[in-house]
Amino acid sequence: MEFDFARLDRRDGYKLMVSTVTPRPIAWVVTASPTGQLNAAPFSFFNVLSGDPPVVAIGIAHRDNGPLKDTPRNIEATGEFVVNLVSEEMIREMNVTAIEFGPEVDEIAEAKLRTAPSVKVKPPRIADSPVALECKLMTAMPIEDSRTIIIGRAVTMHVRDDCVLDAKRCYIDTPKLHLVARMHGRGWYARTTDLFELPRIAARDWQARKASAAE
Repeated sequence: MEFDFARLDRRDGYKLMVSTVTPRPIAWVVTASPTGQLNAAPFSFFNVLSGDPPVVAIGIAHRDNGPLKDTPRNIEATGEFVVNLVSEEMIREMNVTAIEFGPEVDEIAEAKLRTAPSVKVKPPRIADSPVALECKLMTAMPIEDSRTIIIGRAVTMHVRDDCVLDAKRCYIDTPKLHLVARMHGRGWYARTTDLFELPRIAARDWQARKASAAE
């Protein structure tokens, strides 16, 4: 079946994207307004774009009537944010912060989350999140009138101590993080527990295989 995005209603295009591009990691973003009002919200249009330099990108939809949500507004005003990753143990608290509260509501308080001070940015991190990335804004790019793409540089990462295998070598016990990801629809998620290994093939090994098969 072929779908022409130019002929689709925006909502239908959105449904196709979120139903097929899965699983998507979740950025649980903590920001602070210029006056210090904290905000926490999850976004699944998120991923890392680069390891050197360490760059993350988050796509944040505008509200239905057009204005920016609290997260991009705070980021553009302060230039700072923290991306926390979501473990299975914290999925219910994350869901509370997804409620469309007004800007005066502190989602961190509503979800009864513990916070810890950041090192290089003002917004705190979520203390019980297994991974947190302190980020500084590189660019905020509006996409038509419906979405803002936030691109940030990670300046500090926090990883829960029991998930670090070797700090000097930066080896992490990834399965132990128990991260979850967004799937299709409004309420479906995936665990990162069904794993398999597929080693990369070196070019010389591939050529050797082809030569051996041709003999």
